[in-house]
Amino acid sequence: MQVRQAGVADAEGIARVHVLSSQAGYRGLLPQPLLDGLRPAHRVSRWTATVRQTSWPGRGVLVADDAGAIVGFVDLRPAEDDDPDAVGVGEITGFYVLPAAWRQGVGRHLMAAAVRGLHAAGYMSAMLWVLEANTRAVRFYSQLGWEPDGSSRDRLVRYRRNLG
Repeated sequence: MQVRQAGVADAEGIARVHVLSSQAGYRGLLPQPLLDGLRPAHRVSRWTATVRQTSWPGRGVLVADDAGAIVGFVDLRPAEDDDPDAVGVGEITGFYVLPAAWRQGVGRHLMAAAVRGLHAAGYMSAMLWVLEANTRAVRFYSQLGWEPDGSSRDRLVRYRRNLG
């Protein structure tokens, strides 16, 4: 398995991981009819556009590629929050791993590459938002040094990590 920058040809694989991971990871946290209605085909155009907007080193998508199959991805960009604490901060706006690859080190490998990429882009810290009730994700991020910074909205909690 390797982590690399995503290309437009990866959009279908990214969309598949996004949907399957959402359906498994958000089960019991989001309405089941919403999750059942998710389709990779409905997300391909979004991910194609996102990958086309890549502007390394500060913005782009990294994929975990296992022998040509996308098994995870992370979307990196400058923080878009409008509070003063977000200035000069990198943000992970999406982090998903195929459920079949959970607990196999893919997420850790992908997060390490994301942190390296954000640091190389000049960010001194990074943030991400996580559904407060998503205990699996909260535990994962906490184990990797992410901490809640006290900001929240709706049912989301913001986590932050120093990169320097």
